[in-house]
Amino acid sequence: MCAEEATIELVLREILRLPSEWHGAGSLRADVLRSIARHGVDRQVRFSAETGTGKSTLLLSHLSPDHTVFAKDDRGDGDSLMNVQQSPVLRREGVRFVVGPTQRTLPRHQFDHSLQLVLLDGPHGYPFPELEYYYIYPHLSENALLIVDDIQLPTVFNLFCFLREDEMFRHVETVHSTAFLVRTAAPVFNPLDDGWWLQNYNKKRYPVLAGLSPLERLKGTVPLPLKSALKRLIARFR
Repeated sequence: MCAEEATIELVLREILRLPSEWHGAGSLRADVLRSIARHGVDRQVRFSAETGTGKSTLLLSHLSPDHTVFAKDDRGDGDSLMNVQQSPVLRREGVRFVVGPTQRTLPRHQFDHSLQLVLLDGPHGYPFPELEYYYIYPHLSENALLIVDDIQLPTVFNLFCFLREDEMFRHVETVHSTAFLVRTAAPVFNPLDDGWWLQNYNKKRYPVLAGLSPLERLKGTVPLPLKSALKRLIARFR
């Protein structure tokens, strides 16, 4: 075990001694934290970020020399932010807190460096997981680790289903309800264009026919060139 791994193991032990109800928003499981530690040590993390805060923040403050936390002030409603900021385990000099709803803080934030590790664990209501992803993904460097927590929730699971089929990511593992994906060398999907037809998730499912009548479904499965030929043939008979 190298010196860095030994240090992280000691930090992890301190974190795992904290009670499961350490803060009101709920804590990551021990094996999820261990997976974050393992993946973090395996890659050179220079800059990282997370949405939400908790035990993961304590760990990431040691895995990354420059960590940014986007979290709202929840004093009196879980006290997650206060508990993290007051914890003796937190490496304070390496952490920047951007306080406020991520729906507001992320669009305003200027990332000056690419990110090698990101944990998405902010608000889970639709469309907030996608909103967080939108403002984060252009800044992920090749081989960056993207962690998506709470995929047991339908809204977050929808995002996970998209990501695991996207060319920009490779799904490496899921631990309980936390997914780990690695950024590939694929070009960044243009965040200011459309291009839905280029994305694997759409290519595999277009057109969506659920909820249509049998006749409408049949129409939907007919290729566009054949549709045009049929229209011309019907026009001739008329």
